[in-house]
Amino acid sequence: GSVRMLMLVLCLAALLGALGAGGTELTLELPDSAQRCFHQELESGIKFSLDYQVISGGHYDVDCYVEDPNGKTIYQETKKQYDSFSHHTDLKGVYTFCFSNEFSTFSHKIVYFDFQVGDEPPILPDMNNRVTALTQLESACVTIHEMLNAVIDSQTHYRLREAQDRSRAEELNGRVSYWSVGETLILFVVSIGQVMLLKSFFTEKRPSSGGAGT
Repeated sequence: GSVRMLMLVLCLAALLGALGAGGTELTLELPDSAQRCFHQELESGIKFSLDYQVISGGHYDVDCYVEDPNGKTIYQETKKQYDSFSHHTDLKGVYTFCFSNEFSTFSHKIVYFDFQVGDEPPILPDMNNRVTALTQLESACVTIHEMLNAVIDSQTHYRLREAQDRSRAEELNGRVSYWSVGETLILFVVSIGQVMLLKSFFTEKRPSSGGAGT
């Protein structure tokens, strides 16, 4: 009992360690006609991936490109709402990925991205080199790990959708509020105009005094 409990605790610790390895998540503000770039030094022969999504602003689109250390463009997309890119590095050096909103002259964007470097380490020691079958507990650890990864991906997806929907709702609420204020002002002006017009109909016009008769 205590041995199995200890192994389960170690398994959960390994899962948490594997889940938090080698990644960067960031939400950035991208003003109109602006560009933001990030730089990461990488070794050759490793894998990196970039996932991004526009949360709010304009038509929810952004330009994105990735360059290798020699300045060669290895990924480029224009006016994308979301996308995913993976690459195995051939060169050692600084890789650059940029988000551009230069095509927009008035829309302020908010962009989320997730940058992952390297393959996920095995959750169990020597798991890739084993020739024997996994024990029941080890199989359960692998299953839990896969389920946790799925839960994290789902949470990220729903969190971004919620932020996007909230931004749209706030934008719609602002438009409704401005329209209501405009209608109120128009109604007020029309009411005053009608009152003034009706008042002019019922106002008695006094005849002007002419010259004195003989």
